[in-house]
Amino acid sequence: MKPSKILTYLFRSEQAGLLVAFVLLCVVLSFLSPVFLTATNLKNVLRDASLVAITGMGVVMIILLGEIDLSVGSIQAVIGIAVVTVLNQTQSISIGLLAALAVGAFIGLINGLLVTRARINSLIATLAMMAILRGTAMVSTQAVSIQAKVDGFVEVGTGYWGGIPIPVLIAVVLFIVFYSVLYHTPLGRYVYAIGGNTEAARLAGLPVERIKVLVFVIGSTLAALSAFILASRLNSGQPSAGLGFELQVIAAIVLGGISITGGVGTLVGAFVGILILTVLNNGLVLLNVSSFYHDIARGLVILLAVYLDSRRRQSLVRRLLQ
Repeated sequence: MKPSKILTYLFRSEQAGLLVAFVLLCVVLSFLSPVFLTATNLKNVLRDASLVAITGMGVVMIILLGEIDLSVGSIQAVIGIAVVTVLNQTQSISIGLLAALAVGAFIGLINGLLVTRARINSLIATLAMMAILRGTAMVSTQAVSIQAKVDGFVEVGTGYWGGIPIPVLIAVVLFIVFYSVLYHTPLGRYVYAIGGNTEAARLAGLPVERIKVLVFVIGSTLAALSAFILASRLNSGQPSAGLGFELQVIAAIVLGGISITGGVGTLVGAFVGILILTVLNNGLVLLNVSSFYHDIARGLVILLAVYLDSRRRQSLVRRLLQ
């Protein structure tokens, strides 16, 4: 392939452009910090990215529907506390995991019903849920963390299998599953159709409300799984866990090409966006940049992601008109 054609492909292919940006970011950080490319640090980056990715897969489906979920950060706190409480009472990691998934699914069901039955805008409904869950976490613990007292629990979030962090393996398996769901099942086609044009999908006979409720349940269940892994890493339930996590997830997947208006984007692009944002955060830590600047960087990334989303939609409209 000629160099001119390669450049043309990179400019037209959003995923290829993201990959180039990711590689360039890694190269720059490798020069700025000798620690960046060490095996230990790369494993830490993948471990952090896996938590965002596990939650992000559910949020991707929700945003593809044209909805939003701001409660996933507070779910990190509530589920972590619930898991550690159940673990300490039952001494069973399996029961703790089932409790986490059940509570997560229940939260997703409430979010879905608020959006479909109560007809509340998903931004408002999940914003309210975010506040309710965060308040519940603080009140139930008096803003004090709860230490886990079960041997082996910490291994879920910090252990390895075949030299690969366990959370990374979980994220890879889930990626394969949800890639298949989105691109090789009717549910995936329905999600894109509803996000592209809800009224047209409803007129075509699609069960729009039921699909939205199902996707909200899936999203919160995945967020609960991520919270379970985070609680394992911390070996405790933290009422402050997940502060700002929802913005990190949304910024990463929108940066990765998922349109905030729904119906456009790919899971692969979302994963690249997650890697970019995770590497950026890791680089700021390695360079000893103040945590206050991390918030500034995250805000700038959100603005960039929304700007790129706007440009993508304008480009799509121009192509359709042509």
